[in-house]
Amino acid sequence: MPEVPYDELRWGVVFGAAVQFEEQQVGPGRVLSGVVVDFPAASGPIAPDLVVLDPGAGRGARGRYGAAGVAAVLEVAHPGRDHAWARACAQSGVPLYVVVDPAAADCTVHTAPDPGGVYREAERVPFGNDLFLPLGGRTVVLRTDEFPTPGTDPGVGRGIVDG
Repeated sequence: MPEVPYDELRWGVVFGAAVQFEEQQVGPGRVLSGVVVDFPAASGPIAPDLVVLDPGAGRGARGRYGAAGVAAVLEVAHPGRDHAWARACAQSGVPLYVVVDPAAADCTVHTAPDPGGVYREAERVPFGNDLFLPLGGRTVVLRTDEFPTPGTDPGVGRGIVDG
C-alpha cells in the first residue's frame, strides 16, 4: 500500500479525536480544529490541529480565543516541523498538550506546564493503547487503535465516505 499523505493522516487523527471528545460530552461547540488562539508567549497566533476550550471560554477583542480559555491542545506531528508550540502552550499554562505521531505510531501526553516553557511530565503511549487525559476535572479516554499511520487508510472504520 502506498504511503498516505500527511494531510490525510492529520485529518484522520483530528476527526477521530474530535468525535471521541464529543461522544464523551467534553462540551458542545468546545472542541474545535484550526481555530486561531492567542498565546501570549508565542510570536503570533496559533491555530492548533485540535483545541478543547474550557466551559465559558469566549473570544477576545480581536475575535480570537485566548490561551487562558484553553483546556487542551492536540497536535499531529509533522515530519520536519518541531513543536515549538508546546513551549508557548506551557508558558501560557495550558494544562494538557498531546502530540500524536502517526509515523512513530505513538502519542505523547504532556502535563504539568511550567511558566519556563516546558511540561514537567510526559508519557509516551503507543497506538493501540488508550490515552487517559485529565480534562475538566475528570478523565477522558481517547482510543488510539484507529488513529491512522502512513501505511493505513485514514478513513477506514470511521464512517468517512470516499468521494
